[in-house]
This record gives sequence, C-alpha cells and structure tokens, in this order.
Amino acid sequence: MKYMATYDLMETARTTNQWLGATAQAIGSYPAVSMVPNPFFRLVAAWGEVTERTFARMVAKPDWNINTVVAGDGRDHIVSVEKVVQRHFGDLIHFQVHGRPPKPRRVLLVAPMSGHYATLLRSTVASLLPDCEVFVTDWHNARDIPVSAGKFDVEDYTLYLVDFMKFLGPETHVIAVCQPAPLTLAATAYLAAEDPDAQPRSLTLIGGPIDPDAAKTDVTDFGRRVTMGQLEQVAIQRVGFKYAGVGRLVYPGLLQLASFMSMNGDRHSRAFSEQVLRAAKGEASDHDKHNRFYDEYLAVMDMTAEFYLSTVERVFKRREIARNVFKVAGRQVDIAAITDVAVKTVEGANDDISAPGQCIAALDLLTALPESKKASHLEPGAGHYGIFAGKSWRNNIRPLVLDFIDANSGTPQPGRAHLRTV
Repeated sequence: MKYMATYDLMETARTTNQWLGATAQAIGSYPAVSMVPNPFFRLVAAWGEVTERTFARMVAKPDWNINTVVAGDGRDHIVSVEKVVQRHFGDLIHFQVHGRPPKPRRVLLVAPMSGHYATLLRSTVASLLPDCEVFVTDWHNARDIPVSAGKFDVEDYTLYLVDFMKFLGPETHVIAVCQPAPLTLAATAYLAAEDPDAQPRSLTLIGGPIDPDAAKTDVTDFGRRVTMGQLEQVAIQRVGFKYAGVGRLVYPGLLQLASFMSMNGDRHSRAFSEQVLRAAKGEASDHDKHNRFYDEYLAVMDMTAEFYLSTVERVFKRREIARNVFKVAGRQVDIAAITDVAVKTVEGANDDISAPGQCIAALDLLTALPESKKASHLEPGAGHYGIFAGKSWRNNIRPLVLDFIDANSGTPQPGRAHLRTV
C-alpha cells in the first residue's frame, strides 16, 4: 500500500539500531575483554548501553510514575490513575488520591497531541496534585488504533474536549498546554452556545498558538513555506503490519522526533557523547538527569494524518480560530459566545515555539467577556517547556494559576456528586 513501505523502513532502521546497541553492550561486557588493558571495550559497552536504551524508548509509552502525594495531614497517600471516560482516540483519566478527601479545585489538564504522550506533563500533574483533583486528556498512539475506529481531526478533537468538560461539570477549571490551546478555546465557545450550564469556571491557556501570525517562529515559517500537497507527500505514511492500526494514515512519531532533534542537533549530539563517557566511567545511572529527560523526550507517538494536516491547514495556514471562523460539525463556533468563563493566558518571554503574542491574542477574540474576567501573564526568561513544567512554572506561574482558579470559583461541592455522564 502507498506510504506503508517507508513506515516499515523507519521501524526496521530503529529496530536495527536497537539491536546493534544491545549487541555492542553484550560484546563489551564479556569478562574476557576486561583483561585487555585498553578502554576500547568499555567504551563499546557504554555506547551500546546508551544506543540500545535510546532506540528502545522511541516505541515505549512512559509511565506516569506518580505513586504518592503528601496531603494536608502530612501523610503520603497512594495515587492511582483511573480511566473515567474511554474513547478510541483518547481517554479522560483521573489521578485518584486514596484516603484524602476530594479537593474543591477540580482541574482538567488538556495535554498536547503533538508527537509526545500526555506524560510530558508529569511534573505539571505532580505539582497540582497536592492542591487539586487532577484530570488529564490521555491521547492514544494512532498506530495502535484500528482503521475501523474511523477518522480523528481537529473537529473530532474539539468534540472530545466538549464531552470531557460535560462529564466533569460546571465547577471545572481547564488548563490547556501549548498545541491544544486554540481547540480548547473553541471547545469552550462551542459549549457556551450549545450547553451554557456545562461551561467550566475558568480557562487557562499556556503557550498556545491562538494566532500564529501574531509572532513569527520557525514553526509558523514552516507552515507558510510548505504547501498542503508537499506536506502530505513528505510527512504522511501508513502504519505497517507490526501494529493494530495497520493501514491507517499517520504522521509518524519517529518523523516528528527527527524534526525535533534536527532543530538542536549539536546539543543532542553533545548530550549523548557525554552520556557515553559517563557510562564508560561508571557514573551513569538508570534515573540520572540524562535518562530522565530522554526517556520522555524520545518516547513519541503517531498522530492521525487528518489531525496533523487539519491542524496545519486550519489553525496555522487559514488561522480559522484567530479569525473566528472555525466550524465544528458544520456549526460556526463563535468565540464571542464565551461570556462567563474567566480566561487567563500565560506566555514565556523566550518561547521559540509559541512566541509571546500568539497566546494572548485569545483575549481580543473574547469581545463579550468582561475585562474583569480576563488576565494574562508574561514570564520573563522562560522558554516553552519552562512555562508548564520548569522552574518558572513551579515558582511563579503555578501560584498565579491557582490564585486565578480560586478567584473564579463558585461554591464547589466536594466529592463526585456533580459528575455528569455523556
């Protein structure tokens, strides 16, 4: 089938490199080679260890690894991940803290579907858990979804968010991180028109491309240079025979990873070279700084072709949300329909993916929302990752977001009594 051979070729190359790494590690680890007074074999084993781990992580979904949280009683409480809504392309999961009374702050964290798993927000979740009931959109890897499940594009994504918000009820506070910010804004507007009683209390948009033309970045420049036909020819492939989604058209995670790595090739090459030397000297460990970062960074997932292409065409090229002409299931989504939901935007001054100006553009679209319900924050010195998971998030942005949530809360009812079903 068209586009399938290239997908299987990439997987073959990945598997081969993983095998070469494992082989090199085994050869360099034989007791006999230790008698050779030369560091060569130690370097071979170290290179193999780093290489095998690198290529194996590319197809492994990371675990959340959030096992306990300290509650107000000073005790550690067990945390379990529960699926509260299950769908073909993504689930709504809840981080259940056992033995702790439910927190009045109910937060829906909308994770990006941009090549990485929702576990990219692990530190964000961990920082919110002591003070909130946390729900997260856990998107599935498209390669594992049978073709019989149908399509999934930006409109389907938006409707998923609408259903998740309905399920959680009107006392919810939504936080959208990066890529889903425009579609989360659209989902809130859709809900405001269709089911106003189910609207969330507040919406926080962090580093999202509401208006990609508001500030130029490499991402927006790429969107302008490449035609949709060129993009389809270069980026789209069919899932190979190894996975349940065989035959599904996707934008492969491995291709996305290659793009990520090429943007900072020198930095990544240096990081891996240094890790090999650390492993050779016995200074590397299973959970050291390098492995913690790259275990997550290298774990990539495929996106459905229709979601990737419609995101580029409708959000970046046509700017349908920025121009307030976005439609879902044939219905016009009017951002001005949002009149009660408090909206806050957060940007990083050094963000090179969603540059300052792109996210705050959402406030200009909210023409019917009182100024008292609008807020924005520009974090000095913060890059893209830092505004939701780094030091800037922990020290400055998180407290501001929690204050914003508290300032726009109603009278929440503890427990699950107000959960709604779909």
